Amino acid sequence: MSALLEPVRTAGRRLHRPLLVMVASMVVLLAVSAVGMVVDGRVLLGAPVWGKPLKFAVSFIVYGLTLVWLLSLPHKASRWTWWTATLLAVTGMVDVGVVVVQAARGTFSHFNQADDPFTDVIQLIFGVGVQLLMLANFVLAGLLVFQRVGDRVFGWAVRAGLAFVVVGIGLGIFIPARSSGVWRAKDALGHAVPLAAQHNVGVPDGGPGLPLTGWSTVGGDLRIPHFVGLHGLQVMVVVAIVLGALAGRVGWLRGERTRVGLMLVAAGAYAGLVVLVTWQALRGQALVHPDGRTLVALAALAVAAAVAAGWVVLATGAGPGRDDRMEGRVPG
Repeated sequence: MSALLEPVRTAGRRLHRPLLVMVASMVVLLAVSAVGMVVDGRVLLGAPVWGKPLKFAVSFIVYGLTLVWLLSLPHKASRWTWWTATLLAVTGMVDVGVVVVQAARGTFSHFNQADDPFTDVIQLIFGVGVQLLMLANFVLAGLLVFQRVGDRVFGWAVRAGLAFVVVGIGLGIFIPARSSGVWRAKDALGHAVPLAAQHNVGVPDGGPGLPLTGWSTVGGDLRIPHFVGLHGLQVMVVVAIVLGALAGRVGWLRGERTRVGLMLVAAGAYAGLVVLVTWQALRGQALVHPDGRTLVALAALAVAAAVAAGWVVLATGAGPGRDDRMEGRVPG
């Protein structure tokens, strides 16, 4: 796994500078939003107006740093990935900029249908930016998903993670797609604003929510599967790193076949989790208040993952006291 970090250590010029600029801008936004949460008491749908910029800043920092690291590794079509990531960085900053402007105005950045010239222009910019951001993610996933980046374990982590990003984007598109008609909500100044979509299911948007995320605690919330999908890349990379780190200490994890199998089990379990939280949200059920069917499904997913992991260990000839490298299963 240390080989995956070597490009970052030894070749700073390889780091994608537009993405680093985007990350730096999000760090500044994170600080500004944190201050805004304290000094600005305005709310939208019961949540602080600076809550959404803060969440976007954190999300883009994590995603941007993941891509910086990923693109620093040797891979094919690097010129295409550089330009695609540059498009992603620029459109990301533009779109988050719209979120910030609308938060400062005390109004909605998403699905805002207010009939005034400024909102028309800014929503046009936001809409085009969202489409370009999705396009950049799709192209980047297409460029990386079929090539080998790092060892086989990390390669499968990247493939699965990029697939989850695409699914997460699709779940984001699903929010307005399933909405029917325009509804009205009050902005921070008390003005009724027409909105084209709702993310809650079974209850109106707003109301009681979890700290920081704002996810509904009284009904379904489609932002949850959208979030879980988008950040699957980070989860898969962390799993690959953990497996690589443990391989140096646990003899039966040294075999690459074993770690690849466990990586695929983790990807399958995460896919099941995406399906589960989507199903839960569509039934109008809050994440923190699962019913019996949800708990049974979660338990079944956990058992299936454990059984699959056990089968991988047995099928690859690994296990406590066994060392695949010593047995010649993996070239030394």
